[in-house]
Amino acid sequence: MKFLLEELIRAAGAEVKVNSADLSLETMISTDTRTIKKGDFYLPLKGESFDGEAFLDKAINAGACGCFITGENYPEKAQVVLKVNDTKEAYLKIANYARKKYNPKTIAITGSSGKTTTKEMVYAVCASKFKTQKTLSNHNNEIGCCQTILGMPEGCEVLIVEMGMRGFKEIEPLSLTAEPDIAIITNAGSAHIGRLGSLDNIAIAKCEITAGLKNDGILIANACERLRKFAKFEGEKLFYSINDVKILEMKAGYTKFEYKKEIYELNVEGEYNVENSLAAIEAGRCLGMSYEEIKAGLLTYKPIEKRWEVEEIRNFKVINDSYNANPESMKASVSTFVKLYENPFVILGDMGELGENEVEIHKSVGEYLAKTVSRNVKFLTVGKLSVYIAQILENSGFAVKSFVNNKDAALYIVENVNAGTTIFLKASRAMKFEEIISDLKGEIKL
Repeated sequence: MKFLLEELIRAAGAEVKVNSADLSLETMISTDTRTIKKGDFYLPLKGESFDGEAFLDKAINAGACGCFITGENYPEKAQVVLKVNDTKEAYLKIANYARKKYNPKTIAITGSSGKTTTKEMVYAVCASKFKTQKTLSNHNNEIGCCQTILGMPEGCEVLIVEMGMRGFKEIEPLSLTAEPDIAIITNAGSAHIGRLGSLDNIAIAKCEITAGLKNDGILIANACERLRKFAKFEGEKLFYSINDVKILEMKAGYTKFEYKKEIYELNVEGEYNVENSLAAIEAGRCLGMSYEEIKAGLLTYKPIEKRWEVEEIRNFKVINDSYNANPESMKASVSTFVKLYENPFVILGDMGELGENEVEIHKSVGEYLAKTVSRNVKFLTVGKLSVYIAQILENSGFAVKSFVNNKDAALYIVENVNAGTTIFLKASRAMKFEEIISDLKGEIKL
């Protein structure tokens, strides 16, 4: 996305320190000197362990026409130098300027779990009719928000921005930048409870997504009690629930269901995926899409990497759902898996950011599974916390093995698990369960 120099100055609220270029000069924002192109304008971001202003000279030498600064030093060769107090704030201001200038219908999405899946489903629906831009992968912080907005293609009609957080006042600036027409909250569960302290606080933090929601916009939210209580948006609110759904058919890789007297299909299984799809259906309706258009769009949805990713490895069917995990998603995904697959073998890892009650929360997952899962399911756990899940299961009569690291877990599978077994992996990303996949493939020597 290109900006006139005068637009860049105005949008960022910058002080002009050097300018030997015409104000009608067109330029694109770049934050990475490794990919900078001739004529780009360098915006140096800063973090705890890096300072982009250390690379001002490199940016100019690589062809940048100018740069932002926060101090007094700048490259002599720069055609244009603009000073701001904070480059991240400038980035957000520029992104907001672009959002207003091109004015696509904007959909913001957050939630304790399911937000990336929901984002992909909303994209599948919208992209079937509109020219649509979405957040890449899970790039859902301030930088990702700006990259998503500034990456809009020419003629973009729908913009989908995923918004993540780990504490209070992290979603609010994203919402104020994107100024959504539609805001979606998938749920408010126990993810990040270690930082926020209570489920109420998590719901309050998620509801920050309404900070920038337009007055005539629509809030689409899971119909849980806390979101109803803390969603203070005074405009139109639409709550959805799996209780409003009738599952007509569910098998591995396919679900057919009825919602509000219409029939929809998904090329994935699981009630939690159905619930995520309801937000996409409602968003499509808000955009004026027909039932046929929404249904066709949903059928194009495919899970992204490490989200219910199915592979055949060493005569095993391996389902990798280890992109992230919290108690709610672990219970839901394991329950779905064991119902739909023969010879189920479940590998569970630690869940992160659960605070001082992390042991009890892991035990609660074990207690839930012990009550709801058949005794023929075999379990393996990896990590210091998931062993508490194992202890509950073992005490309830399940066959369980526990390991400290991924390599030992992979070795046990190769030496002890029968061919034809379907293996399911679920853990927080920090557990690096992709290492188990690599070991099973023989990419790392056992």
